[in-house]
Amino acid sequence: MARPIVYGPAGSTYVWSARLALAEKGVAHDLVDVPFGAHREAPHLARHPFAKVPAFEHDGFALYETQAILRYIDEGFPASPLQPTDLHQFARMNQIIGIIEWYFFPKAAAPIAFNRIIGPKLLGLPTDEVAIAEAMPMARTCFEVLDGLLGDQAYFGGEQISIADIMMAAQLDLLCETPEGAGLIADTRLVSWLERMKSRPSFVATQPPAMLREAA
Repeated sequence: MARPIVYGPAGSTYVWSARLALAEKGVAHDLVDVPFGAHREAPHLARHPFAKVPAFEHDGFALYETQAILRYIDEGFPASPLQPTDLHQFARMNQIIGIIEWYFFPKAAAPIAFNRIIGPKLLGLPTDEVAIAEAMPMARTCFEVLDGLLGDQAYFGGEQISIADIMMAAQLDLLCETPEGAGLIADTRLVSWLERMKSRPSFVATQPPAMLREAA
């Protein structure tokens, strides 16, 4: 059986989610880098017509959209399940995934991370303080809600790691090294949760490029 292939830049949070899931499963994979800007060009558009990352391939089967990829990984490789069997925990996992996709990433994490790390420190762009300020109300709401949903559990899926944990960890890691992220996570139960995630072998093995952490 061929090794799965993940297409996209190692610094992408969504690419990292796919790699984390594979590492949790103990599945070796290949990462094919798609540099910034190349995701809008051939051949990547043949993999993902909406010009996003990651794209994924396994045994000749091509797939895109992060949630679909993560569920394929979980259901295609039986070790270490990443989806709870308890109905309530399963529904909660899906709720948190929805929060990430619709509110947290596009309206909070992406504007803050881009304007604190990627834009000014990697691309030489000016920091848009207005964009950061506009993202903060949603960011506060998300951190408050996520803290409440986590509660006293070890993970968002209960006592075992789930797809929701994998996606959220990839989003929070570097964000919480910005002044805004550090302030938002302080005094929440997300602090110990993030440390728990960062100590996992999968997290250590799939770290994004060092330049991103240095820039943060």
